[in-house]
Amino acid sequence: MEGTRDRTKLIALAAFALVAAGVVAAILIGRGGGGGDSTTVASTSGCKQVEAPKPKHVSYAAPKQFVTRGEKLAAVVKTSCGTFEIALDAKRAPKTVNSFVFLSDKGFYDGLTFHRVAPEFVIQGGDPLGTGTGGSGYSVDEKPPANLAYTKGVVAMAKSSAEPPGRSGSQFFVVLAADAGLPPEYALVGKVDKGFDVVERIGKLGMPAEKPKQTVLIEKISIEKG
Repeated sequence: MEGTRDRTKLIALAAFALVAAGVVAAILIGRGGGGGDSTTVASTSGCKQVEAPKPKHVSYAAPKQFVTRGEKLAAVVKTSCGTFEIALDAKRAPKTVNSFVFLSDKGFYDGLTFHRVAPEFVIQGGDPLGTGTGGSGYSVDEKPPANLAYTKGVVAMAKSSAEPPGRSGSQFFVVLAADAGLPPEYALVGKVDKGFDVVERIGKLGMPAEKPKQTVLIEKISIEKG
């Protein structure tokens, strides 16, 4: 396993990623074109064959706090590879969860992709541009718990290495590794408690430059209470 510094770079937004990776992403998005409906034909990966969506520019104002600390919430993430569920940690990360719920309720994530797939490390999505450089138009600061470990199934928010611990926009990642070896700098969202096999299915699609072999679409994220 690579060192902490290398792992941190993998999570950073594409503003700090390799230029070549950004170029490859831009080419893939350009070829994807139409943003058409998902087909029902499954590939050998177990995922539906879908078209890459067109990039879109989005800008929201930061939401007011409406999620209460400790509120029991779950995010149901429906993808072209299946559905998984995140138990949102509103007790330890109420501000970050509030932002994630706000964006989900707005439909922000619907139709976006998992643009970064690093096998045995993380899958990352939530960028409206699909290149790793896009976001929601605002940021949230909430320092993660000092003892937070990024273990299998943990969901956290991506940031660049230049940003302070706990800063987040819209991009999130799910940890595939038993322990990603990251320092506690990435804002906590929660943990996958159902459908982790779907996350692993997506993780198997990784290629060089951490791009998936086929488009993985986030069809919808729905928030459930209780």
